[in-house]
Amino acid sequence: MEKPHAPSCEKNRQPILEVLAEHFADRRQVLEIGSGTGQHAIFFAEQLPHLHWQTSDRAENLPGISAWLNEAARPNTPPPLELDVGGSWPAQRYDAVFSANTLHIMAWPSVEQFFARLPDVMTTDARLCIYGPFNYDGRFTSDSNAAFDLWLKDKAPHQGIRDFEAVDALARQAGLDLLEDRAMPSNNRCLIWQFGAKD
Repeated sequence: MEKPHAPSCEKNRQPILEVLAEHFADRRQVLEIGSGTGQHAIFFAEQLPHLHWQTSDRAENLPGISAWLNEAARPNTPPPLELDVGGSWPAQRYDAVFSANTLHIMAWPSVEQFFARLPDVMTTDARLCIYGPFNYDGRFTSDSNAAFDLWLKDKAPHQGIRDFEAVDALARQAGLDLLEDRAMPSNNRCLIWQFGAKD
């Protein structure tokens, strides 16, 4: 099959890599939730070969992810897992979880499920990295983000840029402490949490 392609992955992968190289330096098993096309997985698994990078997504996206993985044939990228946040989750535990540009696509109840289920798949000192746009104090951080939010809601009313404070509250309820909120290009952020960081 022809591989799916997301131009945004090509643009944001290097800035994200710089965050992962720092925060996932001592990690080994990564679960990527919402792998999309699979492009991020191939790039990060190549640049960070110490990581075993497990892709996952809803069933309809798995063939496209597999096309990227099969072409790259990397030893640290196993076949993708089917994962819908409202369905069954992997039995294995991971010391890192990564997700890019997913929270504004999911309905808010699905975002709540996402964080509520994380303790089931993360080790006691695991780290979580979320990339994407966020609002602060209920406000957009740029005109382009405001326009993007309108575009999302026009496509599907349940979509939209999430408030950082609401997302961080879900993370804290799941036992995660915020380590860093890093500004990224194109008015995005990388948010890093860890279990037991303040113990």
